[in-house]
Amino acid sequence: MEVVSKSLKNTEEAAKIFIEKLLPKKTGATAVGLSGNLGSGKTAFVQVCAKILGIKETLTSPTFVIIKKYSIPKSSFSNLYHIDAYRLKSGEELKKLNWEEISSDSKNLIFIEWPENVSGAIPKNAFKIAFEFIDENTRKITF
Repeated sequence: MEVVSKSLKNTEEAAKIFIEKLLPKKTGATAVGLSGNLGSGKTAFVQVCAKILGIKETLTSPTFVIIKKYSIPKSSFSNLYHIDAYRLKSGEELKKLNWEEISSDSKNLIFIEWPENVSGAIPKNAFKIAFEFIDENTRKITF
């Protein structure tokens, strides 16, 4: 599926469709890899997904802390993890951040920005979403 988003509202509509179809896996966390250049809408997408899931906290990019955890109040998922792997160089670095435990819990929903930097650690069944900057107001989102 491909969506051309001309506003945050369009992005929210695409995120709602995506979130409604997500169910926890029987084993292991549900991982979502978000690829795209800086400013292409990855963090904005995670922010609207969190809002749809009922998370009241304001999500900010985890660029400097690499990983943030949020409790999901009313969902089949318990926690949303937002990971920014921009500064990581391999899956081994991700493993140092408690990755094995986080990725093995089927109640966890994990969004990973820059998954290509830690590809060795990402589950093979992870969802992949690509973001492309078109212009100041337009993004292409490919699921």
